[in-house]
Amino acid sequence: MTHTVDAATSHAWAALEGREQLLQRMSFEGAGAVLPSRLPVRELARACVGVASLAAAELLALRNGVPVPAVRVNEGAVATAFVSERHLRIDGRTPTSFAPLSGFWRTADGWVRTHANYTHHRARLLGALGIADTGDDRALAEVLAKELASLPARHVQETVYAAGGLAVAVAAAPGAPGPALVGTRRMDRGVPRLLAPASKPARGVRVLDLTRVIAGPVGTRTLALLGADVLRVDAPRLPEDADAHADTGMGKRSTLLDLDSRGDRHAFEDLLSEADVVVTGYRPGALDRHGLAPDALLSRRPDLVVAQLSAWGWSGPWAERRGFDSLVQAGSGIAAIEASADGRPGALPAQALDHGTGYLLAAAVLRALSDRQTTGGGRRIRLSLAGTASWLLHDIRPTPVQGEADLYDPGPWLTETGSPYGPLRHALPPVHYDGAPRNWNSAPTRWGTDLPNWA
Repeated sequence: MTHTVDAATSHAWAALEGREQLLQRMSFEGAGAVLPSRLPVRELARACVGVASLAAAELLALRNGVPVPAVRVNEGAVATAFVSERHLRIDGRTPTSFAPLSGFWRTADGWVRTHANYTHHRARLLGALGIADTGDDRALAEVLAKELASLPARHVQETVYAAGGLAVAVAAAPGAPGPALVGTRRMDRGVPRLLAPASKPARGVRVLDLTRVIAGPVGTRTLALLGADVLRVDAPRLPEDADAHADTGMGKRSTLLDLDSRGDRHAFEDLLSEADVVVTGYRPGALDRHGLAPDALLSRRPDLVVAQLSAWGWSGPWAERRGFDSLVQAGSGIAAIEASADGRPGALPAQALDHGTGYLLAAAVLRALSDRQTTGGGRRIRLSLAGTASWLLHDIRPTPVQGEADLYDPGPWLTETGSPYGPLRHALPPVHYDGAPRNWNSAPTRWGTDLPNWA
């Protein structure tokens, strides 16, 4: 059964400065009680994928001079994609999502959430707490639990942060509304930069992807689905988790450049000179020393679209802190709302802040390209996991479940693709409009193995 657009989708579309009348082109199909949670995660997920789909349809129509194709979002596809990392199988193997030292830990006065999936974050966590690294994470988890139980949560948070690690005290309840869902700033309008007619909305668009982990890579993975030439650029000293890249690297290429090296910096500048979009997912200010602050980029290229992602937003004492979905859930009050009966903090049924922000990122970039097509000028876009969390906590209202409670089956939304990692079983993309691609054109290449050039 098909249903019309809801308030959450309208809210997101307005935040993206989309034309309200285009919402009439959108509908959704229920799949039962997917993504069950105390908070309206199903509604958030559907809205994020919906606006990405509508933004894609709008750009395609503008490029080809045709009416906007109908958009129909299936909640089964959305639910499957929002837990894509859980469905992933690499040559038959199930990846591990969280390391043993990542999780909730009881403290002397509450709880903290740690994140130690990356080697450098793990080392900083242990070092901050004076725990000798034996290399045995299961044994270390017991030592860590005992140490944290003797310390106040805020003390742990600040001590680990000062050492460059990741730990956040679990908030007992949600606070005041946080950052805006999407922040945009248009550059001076000029001559429209026209994209030629094409079979996909983003075909011919060149995207420099300077993001890591889930949110940014999900957004650029979506742009790749829609035809963009997406080149991910990483520093050689910060290796990415191979399993994570197998999930979020679909349709993209990956190269390594050291921006402190003259030769690599020259190669990067060549890429930048021909890019349409730059997406960054590092802490605010982290790339400024390389001349990659948005204002610096846009002063050189006023027609560029620059999209920035952060964990905690763009102002306030936490703006420059590192963060991941699980930490923002803990610090925003989401973990307290999702707590179990015994008071242990809980989590959303998906890393919904990551995935949701990723689809909002793709939607914002596509909308910026549509505006550039009609009025000219580039745009700076800002999104944050904290902004998406605030939207979920304060602005989205539950809606009735559509379809039978046991209707959902992820099977139709999974497929297998050959890759350099071996056969990948993975989720299909949920973005859909009439004529949309069902799958990516290519599997992920191995991280860091592609040449630094445009296709």
